[in-house]
Amino acid sequence: MQMSSVVFEGEDKRAEARTPLATALRSRVMALRPAHWLKNLLIFAPLIAAHKFQDFALLQKSVLAFVAFGLCASAGYLFNDLIDLESDRHHPQKRLRPFASGRLPLSYGLIAIPVLVISGGLLAACVSPLLCATLLGYFVLSTAYSLKIKNVALLDVLFLAALYTVRIMAGSVATGIWVSHWLLAFSIFFFFSLALLKRYGELVVMHRADGDGAKARAYEFDDRELLVAMGLASGYLAVLVMALYVATDQAPRLYGRGEVLWFLCPLLLYWTSHIWLMAHRGRMLGDPLEFATKDRTSLILIAVMVITVALAL
Repeated sequence: MQMSSVVFEGEDKRAEARTPLATALRSRVMALRPAHWLKNLLIFAPLIAAHKFQDFALLQKSVLAFVAFGLCASAGYLFNDLIDLESDRHHPQKRLRPFASGRLPLSYGLIAIPVLVISGGLLAACVSPLLCATLLGYFVLSTAYSLKIKNVALLDVLFLAALYTVRIMAGSVATGIWVSHWLLAFSIFFFFSLALLKRYGELVVMHRADGDGAKARAYEFDDRELLVAMGLASGYLAVLVMALYVATDQAPRLYGRGEVLWFLCPLLLYWTSHIWLMAHRGRMLGDPLEFATKDRTSLILIAVMVITVALAL
């Protein structure tokens, strides 16, 4: 608890040390949450899975879809922050967000949201009308989540997992490469686990502020053991799906050394267990994927997994 307080106080002091112009620019960028654009890399999954990442035309379409979803996702984050002001101000970490801290006027969000959505829609339309429809569908789902679903236990994490999977489907729409049922099954279980992990991490953080009466959205502190059980089970099911895929005849047809892919299973098993352990120790202060970009163990495991896939080609 003391370590967490030092971290948050350090953020406050660094914010105070910046010039007004630097603070204003930083706040505007932070409100868009550019770090979360990493989630949109899932759009490239169909292209990579089909081994067509050297096709410049398809790569260009995927890049346009990536930017379009990034703009639309940023609009969704702005909208979510605007309607979450009161709860964010009570949260020990989220209180530092630009709107919750008062560093950014609410008018910025009200203006930026339609601009971002329209810009993203125009970019998606440059690829195809179907991608534009997919993008707007994603924004509708994201808005529904912010307005209501995020406060409905279990449905909220299913929605979060679905929003991840929609990104993969958008990559398919952009390139015309339809993903296999193996990838879809893996993504459902894997991202459901991450969504549960996000809620569990929030409960642990809120427990530091509110004790045993802590809540995170629709979850109470007493729910934490159930969240862990469901989250680990779902994460391990994703590993099982991976193992079943490697054991099929489909993997050898796509990979020259398909047997090398077996190494992905223990690596993914280790990483899933690691991030849940970090959350249990109270170190998961934000989004799991954002945590992975700053966690040395996660970065090493991800690098080894990428190398493993490269060796299997």
